[in-house]
This record gives sequence, C-alpha cells and structure tokens, in this order.
Amino acid sequence: MRRIIVLGSTGSIGTQALEVIKANPRRFELVGLAAGSNAEMLAEQAAEFHVEDTALGAAEAEQLVRDVEADVVLNAITGSIGLGSTLAALDAGRTLALANKESLIVGGELVLAAAAPDQIVPVDSEHSAIAQALRSGGPGEVRRLVVTASGGPFRGRTRAELADVTPAQALAHPTWDMGRVVTTNSATLVNKGLEVIEAHLLFGVTYDDIEVVVHPQSIVHSMVEFVDGSTIAQASPPDMRLPISLGLDWPNRVGGVGRPLDWRTASSWTFEPLDDEAFPAVTLAKAVGRAGSTFPAVYNAANEQAVDAFHEGRLPFLGIVDTIQAVIDAHEPPEQLTVESLAEAEQWARRTADERIAASA
Repeated sequence: MRRIIVLGSTGSIGTQALEVIKANPRRFELVGLAAGSNAEMLAEQAAEFHVEDTALGAAEAEQLVRDVEADVVLNAITGSIGLGSTLAALDAGRTLALANKESLIVGGELVLAAAAPDQIVPVDSEHSAIAQALRSGGPGEVRRLVVTASGGPFRGRTRAELADVTPAQALAHPTWDMGRVVTTNSATLVNKGLEVIEAHLLFGVTYDDIEVVVHPQSIVHSMVEFVDGSTIAQASPPDMRLPISLGLDWPNRVGGVGRPLDWRTASSWTFEPLDDEAFPAVTLAKAVGRAGSTFPAVYNAANEQAVDAFHEGRLPFLGIVDTIQAVIDAHEPPEQLTVESLAEAEQWARRTADERIAASA
C-alpha cells in the first residue's frame, strides 16, 4: 500500500490520478490533497476520499508535503510555482512523481542535487515512455532519445500562415485535453522545448542526442535508440492514466488503467521532421538548456507572460516565441544559482517580457 499526496488535484492530471487511486484501493491510499484555487472542488475530493490533510495555494502545498507522512508525492501543479513543493518532496525523502515539468526545468541543478538516485519518476507521457524504454539497455548503450510531438493544431503550417491564428484555434489540440497554458505551449511547440530540457535533466543525455519528431497519431509516446541500431518505442492509445499509474507505483504496472491497442484494426503511424522555421521554440530551448543557470527559468517565465498576453489579445501568436527570444537575449545570469537568484531571474523575465509586449502593442 503506497500512501499518496496529490498536488494540483483539481486539474487534469490530478483528477485522473484520483481515478487511478479510486480504482485501486488495495494498492494506494490518498493521504493529502492540494489545489491552486478551486476550494469547492478540493473540499468535494477530500470528502469523497476521506482525506483530512488538504492545502490551498503553493505555499500551503509545500507545507503539506513536509508535514504529511507519504510514500509518493504527485506534483501536478502548473508552472514554476511548483518548485517549492518539488524541493520539499525530495528533501522529505518522498518518491516524486513529477508532472510539474517546470519545477525541474527552472530548478535545474538545484533539483538534481536534492534528488537521490531514482527518486524522481516522470509522469509526462514522453518521459514515462523514455523511462520504460531505457529498461531495455544500460546507460552506455543509449545512442539517442527520440521525443515525439503531435505537432499541435497548426502542424504543416508555414510561419507566414501562423501570423493570424486565434487563441481559440490554438486551444483546439487534436489529441490531448489540457489547460490553457499547456495547450498553447503545445501549439507553439514551447512545451516540446521544455520536454527536451526535462529529458536532458532526467536522463543525462546530451542535447545533441535528443531529437524531436512529429507523430500526429500520438500513439508512440517516445523512443530510445541504442548503439546496436535497435529502437525501443513505447506505444499506447493516448491516455494519461497510464503514465500517472507508473508514477504512483514505479516500476510496477497497474492493471486496467488504460486500454491496449487493437492490432486487428488496420492503422498507420507516421513520423515527420519538425519544421524549425515555423516552430523555433525547440531549437531555442536547446540553446537555453545548454546555457543552463537561470536561462531555462527565464525561458519559462517569459513564455507564461507571453501566453497570457496572446489570450488577452495583446500579442500575436508568433509574438510568443519572439518575446521569449528577446528576453533570453537580454538576460545576464547571476554568479551563483540559488532559489533566491532563480526567483529574481523569473521576476526580471516577467517584467522584461511585459515591457516588450507593451512596447509592441
């Protein structure tokens, strides 16, 4: 029986995690819940699962992680505000089921320094797929990681054709049902850029050996190519309950969480290269990842401000990544990376992004 704390319990990942826990009462015990602002839904969840320990807001979530006895903390908070809870879970010795990629990307070497071997289990479908495939060989046998991308709602469009797309079009993702920020990030491919940085940090593979390919069917969630020329792929119908369940009970598989592929039905899986001219966010993310220090935090913070501006009609779609690039170009990293310097860099990035957006209006 694993005792579980779910942070971000009212969001998409959190609610699906509760479905997995509810369906497996002999395997999981829910001992803590935290939400960002939806107090009513949080109270309903606590009543349904008979959970006494709850938290509302990032600071209370972090304290909950420190105070409540648990084996696994699922961090499904959205945004870099989840960094405190990530560090708290690692410091408390919990297994961290990480759906909050931003906290690892922003925290970088601080998070890695706080983590024991195998203490972080990825919940993103791509990184869960890589973790599963990596069990087929040793670290020295890996040639490269292949991260798949659906291509989002604008796959196949040229840069010129993206100039006038609307927020409603950006939110019409062909595969996944996600929140506003993540869905927009999938449309710009910023999300895939963040996932490349996350893959480097999780698995220690160089950026030169991480490739993004577009796979519109979203059946192959990522692949690992080995030195002997073989490639191991993890394939399943799109369903986040599968990687969530692995995050809660790694490396054990939980029966019945997802449906298998129907091999009796004819189907086609296609793969195509990423158009870096139309979607430069991945190339920029690799450069940011190589630079390290506070650059990933600045990339993420500038993007969050730009996404808000886009949905509020203050910035065109192409202006999102253009804003990130401009803020990155203006950034000077601190001499020492600390939690405080990260926070200062994020605040600077948000101010600088807002100023640039206002000036371009």
